[in-house]
Amino acid sequence: MELRLDGKVALITGASKGIGKAIAASYAAAGAQVMISSRKEEALEAARREMQGEVEIFAANAGDLDSAQACVNATVERFGGIDILVNNAATNPYMGRTIDIDPSRHDKIHEVNLKAPLFWSQFAYHASLKDRPGASIINIASIGGLSVETSIGNYNVSKAALLHLTRTLAKELAPGVRVNSIAPGLVKTDMARALWETNEEAVAQHITMKRLGIPEDIANAALFLASDAASWICGHCLVVDGGMLL
Repeated sequence: MELRLDGKVALITGASKGIGKAIAASYAAAGAQVMISSRKEEALEAARREMQGEVEIFAANAGDLDSAQACVNATVERFGGIDILVNNAATNPYMGRTIDIDPSRHDKIHEVNLKAPLFWSQFAYHASLKDRPGASIINIASIGGLSVETSIGNYNVSKAALLHLTRTLAKELAPGVRVNSIAPGLVKTDMARALWETNEEAVAQHITMKRLGIPEDIANAALFLASDAASWICGHCLVVDGGMLL
């Protein structure tokens, strides 16, 4: 089955590298007009050069609500609307026991991983999504939101909350807008590098499929959820983890 997004407009946060970049590339290749956003314009330009299709850029810090609103407005102005929002941007500035985290890093994690998806969704919904047939929001969560890993516990708490936010918005916005989430397992990205780089082969042996994920694994799932093939999927968390939770 070929999944297509012709005639759709997608806005993707945290899209200059890793999972966000892979999702953007897959959407553009499937015919969507795509706006990619992250903090650094140079990184966005570099990412755009690697993509095929119609891709525009807008530099914005996902956790800054003024920047979020400006990015949403720019997308609507450039493409005439928004059909798909992917809340991918995330951060984890702290590794260690949750009981010992300082307020500053706690607030940063929840600002980017939870508050930002809510308000990007709010801005995109009122600006366009509510008026676009087949509109969709996809939140990139983590299997950490479904399990316990003490070295990144506060990050996982934010992702568990994001999963519940997904279900809440799905109930509120249906049937006009579908809201779903993806829970990746351990994917080879810069953000997750500390979890796999020093001993990738040994880490892979603990995964049922015996390999780490790559960003394209998550992009394939995001393409499916955004497409008409998933038109009756709403409020769902799609786990893409190579069997890590088994």
